[in-house]
Amino acid sequence: MLRWSEKRRDAAPHFASGDCAMIQRMVPIAQFAVGTADTLLVTIGLGSCVGIALLAPRQRIGALAHVLLPHAALSTQHPLLGKVPSSAVPAMLDVMRGLGAVGEIEGRLVGGASMFAPLLSAGAVSLGTRNVNAARAACVASNIPIVGEAVGGDFGRSVYFDVGAGRIVVRSVRGDDVFL
Repeated sequence: MLRWSEKRRDAAPHFASGDCAMIQRMVPIAQFAVGTADTLLVTIGLGSCVGIALLAPRQRIGALAHVLLPHAALSTQHPLLGKVPSSAVPAMLDVMRGLGAVGEIEGRLVGGASMFAPLLSAGAVSLGTRNVNAARAACVASNIPIVGEAVGGDFGRSVYFDVGAGRIVVRSVRGDDVFL
């Protein structure tokens, strides 16, 4: 069984597992990664971006996307599959199913901060809020229940997703770790 331990408060979480070595996969902006029980999926620097984590708990297969924009129409370039929720969620599901994920898949959302709220005009909706709303809509469209969120605020976050344990640790400079 994998367990959580902390070396230092300002260090990245350390996951330890007796005999089992974990594979760490970094998820860059506008991309996603998929892993099995021996995988730690990591994305750092979520500001207005949203991390979408999916988990097939029975098979211990998970995926993590670092989405940048709420809709492809906001991008002038051909979008990567992980760039927007409407393409990231179906792409992650396809890869997860290819690895054997069946049955219910659950989702978690992290990020979507309003990093520059004072610069918004009155009544404007921040990019972070639009990203969170688009991520929720993409999960609903794929019949994925959202079982946990750490969204909003005005600060960045990093995500550490231990697929085997089905647990996410959310780190920020603003406070204690959040476990989803």
